[in-house]
Amino acid sequence: MKLYVGNLSFSTSESQLRDLFAAHGDVTSASLVTDRETGRPRGFGFVEFANDDHARAAMAALNGKNVDGRDLTVNEAKPRAAGGGGGGGGGGQRRRW
Repeated sequence: MKLYVGNLSFSTSESQLRDLFAAHGDVTSASLVTDRETGRPRGFGFVEFANDDHARAAMAALNGKNVDGRDLTVNEAKPRAAGGGGGGGGGGQRRRW
């Protein structure tokens, strides 16, 4: 099970994130989302557990917990929408009849 972790301090590292969640079970991956242009953390990440029960225990224990002065938001990660990427487009001149 993959968990979304929000409201992280910008100084949190991936190893700190992994260690925080590893206290609740076997973490298979932990990653922080970074800004493409600056490379700086965006304040959220994902943690994946091999065992769903361990993931649920971590979610219950850490959601709302204050870490580095910030109250974490921890919930089950939602799958990405198919197609990905931003929208946009359109523009141009509006046709008048």
